[in-house]
Amino acid sequence: MIAMVTSAHRAVPVVTLVGLLSLTGLAFAPPLEWGSGPLTVDTLPRVTYTAHRGGSLEVPENSMSGLEAAYARGTAQVLDFDTRMLRDGTLVVMHDAALERTTSSTGPVRDLDRQGWEAVRLRPAGSLPGSWRAERPPTVAEVLDRFGGRIVLMLEAKDPDSLDRLARLIRARGLTRSVLVNSNRPAVAKRAHRLGLTSQLWRSARQMRKDRPERWASYVDVLDMDHRARDADLVRAVRSGVPRVWAHTVNTPRDRDRVLRLGCDGVISDAPGLLARTPQRGAMP
Repeated sequence: MIAMVTSAHRAVPVVTLVGLLSLTGLAFAPPLEWGSGPLTVDTLPRVTYTAHRGGSLEVPENSMSGLEAAYARGTAQVLDFDTRMLRDGTLVVMHDAALERTTSSTGPVRDLDRQGWEAVRLRPAGSLPGSWRAERPPTVAEVLDRFGGRIVLMLEAKDPDSLDRLARLIRARGLTRSVLVNSNRPAVAKRAHRLGLTSQLWRSARQMRKDRPERWASYVDVLDMDHRARDADLVRAVRSGVPRVWAHTVNTPRDRDRVLRLGCDGVISDAPGLLARTPQRGAMP
C-alpha cells in the first residue's frame, strides 16, 4: 500500500505499515528523502540552532503549522517540542500540564483521552507575526511521522512515566539517533540512555551552581544549560566531557554571542529566525 504524505515542500509517497510489513517485516518505512538513511545528531553542524517549541516568538508553539514553518524556513537544524501523556497512554505535543494557556479548552491534559484530544484547539498568540489559524495540537506519533529523519528532533518528556512509550515510538521508526529525548532529571536522562535513546539533560542556572556535569558524561549526549548561568558554570559544563553543550533559551544575538564565546556549540531559541539574520560577533575562526 502506498500513501501520500504532504510535507512543507512536496507530496511524498510513503509505504504504509501494512505494506511495509508484507515487504520487509520492519516496523516503519523511511521517507524517500532520507536516501541512505535519516539525518542524525552526528550530522549536525559545529554550531547548532534549535527552534524551541518550533520558535515560539515566531510561530504558534508546539503546533504542527509552527513546526512546518520552522522546518521550511531552514533557520534551525533541530526542531524542539514538548510531550505529555493522556489518560489512555496517547502521547501528545503540549508543554503545560493544563490546557488554559495555549488552547481554548480548560483542565488537565492528563484527564483527556485520544477522542477528547481531537476537540482541543490551540489559540495562537496575537503577538505572533503573520496569520495563524486555530488547530488541533498534534500527537507525538504525527510529529515523528511528519519530520522524523528529515531533520533532527528534540522532545522534552514532561511525564517521566511516558518514557517507555516514547522509546517504542522512536525505535519503531528507526530514529534513535535522530531524536533527542530531553529532561531536567539526571535519572530520566540515564534511563533514556539505557533504553537506547539519545539523551539530553537541561539544567537551570541555579542548579548549575552545584552541578558536577562530569558525572553525566557517560550517558548524556547533549547538556542543555540556562544561558543566564555564571560564566564559570558554563565553562565547567563545556569542559565536562559531555559531547555537546548547548544553551537555552537564547533569544538575542548578544546572549548567543556570549555563550558561543564561552565554548557552547549550540543555542536553543524562541527566535531562530532573528539569530539566523544577525551575524555572530567575535566568531571563532
